[in-house]
Amino acid sequence: MAHQPRKRFGQNFLHDNMVIQNIIHAIYPQQGENFVEIGPGKGAITEPLLKAVGEIDVVELDRDLIPILHQNLDHLGTLRIHQSDALKFDFSTLVKDNQPFRVVGNLPYNISTPLLFHLISFLPHISDMHFMLQKEVVDRMAAKPNSKTYGRLSVMMQYHCRVERLFVVKPGSFFPPPKVDSAIVRLEPHATNPYNVVDEKIFAQIVTQCFSQRRKTLRNNLKKILTTEEIESLGINPGCRAETLEISQFVEIANQVSSLQ
Repeated sequence: MAHQPRKRFGQNFLHDNMVIQNIIHAIYPQQGENFVEIGPGKGAITEPLLKAVGEIDVVELDRDLIPILHQNLDHLGTLRIHQSDALKFDFSTLVKDNQPFRVVGNLPYNISTPLLFHLISFLPHISDMHFMLQKEVVDRMAAKPNSKTYGRLSVMMQYHCRVERLFVVKPGSFFPPPKVDSAIVRLEPHATNPYNVVDEKIFAQIVTQCFSQRRKTLRNNLKKILTTEEIESLGINPGCRAETLEISQFVEIANQVSSLQ
């Protein structure tokens, strides 16, 4: 069955066998593991995963791809297709026998950041995640303080997970080729979170507020929340910018706000 990639779904189908093998090697799937794939497309990654583990759940928005996936993959194992928008999908419904599942996906660039934040709410059910993303997004996820790429995405992803950049994938590995490089990233939720946050909702709000206007100081971005003196009491310079702070310092600020409520 022929299928033309659809721009509105952000479809860029992976076809490079060497890249596919490298991805599967990085994931290292084992028989009996629970896998969930987001955006399987025509099944380039789904096929070797299904061969390795015997069954897989996939979440696919484009209903026209579903018969293609069934035709190409049903003979390889148990393929469960959930025709749904991953941004709205309840991934907790895929838990089996109280065992965490592994997540993989070649994520559409136009929804990658909101989808990552959506998945955060399901981390208790997830053992790890491997994603193909725009290289720029992966760089931001893994960025360290005092860099231009360090921001809200860096802090929130690293607060919840160990972030590991694996390798870059060039545009020619896809059809149609995207205009930018892609990269594979591994996310491993912390078994025990190293940061002692009192209220994660307040923490997320503080991180967002601190980066709301990157060029402004903490004093200005937080002026409706904390006084200059309250920021100084934490040993943090209110005249610095959010991009200079360690994750632990955002935690201290959030916990200070929590204590005042």
